[in-house]
Amino acid sequence: MLRRRRNVEFDPSGVKVKDVASKAGKGAAAVVVLLLALYLLAGSVYSLKENEYAVITTFGVPKVVEESGIHLKIPYVQMLKKVPKTINGFPIGFSMDTDESMEAESFMITRDYNFVNVDFYVEYRVTDPIKYLYASEDPVGILKNLTQSYIRDTIGLYDVDSVITTGKSEIQASIKEKIVTRLEREDIGIQLMNITIQDAEPPTAEVINAFKNVENAKQGKETSINKANQKRNEDIPAARAAADQTIKTAEAQAEERINEAVGQTARLNELYAEYQKYPLITKQRMFYEAMEEILPDMKIIIEKSDGTTQTMLPLESFANVENITNNPGTERTEAGGEGNNGNGNSSGDNVSGDVEE
Repeated sequence: MLRRRRNVEFDPSGVKVKDVASKAGKGAAAVVVLLLALYLLAGSVYSLKENEYAVITTFGVPKVVEESGIHLKIPYVQMLKKVPKTINGFPIGFSMDTDESMEAESFMITRDYNFVNVDFYVEYRVTDPIKYLYASEDPVGILKNLTQSYIRDTIGLYDVDSVITTGKSEIQASIKEKIVTRLEREDIGIQLMNITIQDAEPPTAEVINAFKNVENAKQGKETSINKANQKRNEDIPAARAAADQTIKTAEAQAEERINEAVGQTARLNELYAEYQKYPLITKQRMFYEAMEEILPDMKIIIEKSDGTTQTMLPLESFANVENITNNPGTERTEAGGEGNNGNGNSSGDNVSGDVEE
């Protein structure tokens, strides 16, 4: 019986070629399996930051993961999408990169048919990650379109002066209220946080200068009003203090005069009581008291008969002997008596007494 001899191939070194190929195939398969395992492991682990939401979709059913850290998911079965928690924003009317104006968004018309360029900045945040991802195709684009629509609608209700100067706060509040109400109705998982006017100015340089002059005039007006109010606040307390002082002085004078009048009344009542008891003595005493007050101020005027000489002598000089010796042409004359001249003869000189107060 003849046996067939197997053909065995040898390489020049004496090693079987088929055995080498078999070992090489097993090694490559192991590497592929290892790489596939690493790939699957990497796809099943994800990291979540504190300012992010994770939306895990399993067979079309989404679920929100909010806790930060390392999480696991099933590769190819569960899909991962991250949504920011932070407040984001976008400009309207200008470019954030170049800071250039975009007239297609900023150019508007006011109630008084004037043109104005108004730039806004809108801030928003995601409140519902699932609705943000799946309730609409582009929620941020929807927010921007709504904002532009309500901006133009609101700007058209104000005149250009209010838009540029005094009405900015009111315009911002009105636009924000309209957008918030509309977003609640649309329910796309996004919330408006704030909208602010960055800049508002007329489209031409001449109009800009005119409005700047108007604004300067208004500021000057406000400054003048503030100064006037400050002056008023300073003067009114001073005037009130002066009025209070005058009133107190008047009250003190009135009280003093009342007390004086009461005292005089009391003295007159006492004097009247004495007069009723002793009328003659009281009259004489009153006369003497009056003379004591009047005589020190009395002046004696001596006029000669020919009327050429008029001499005014105080009463004290007639009572003073030294003054008589110093004036030999005159003699002491008593009230009601006759005067003598220097020769001892009676003269017809008139003597009159005047009292000066």
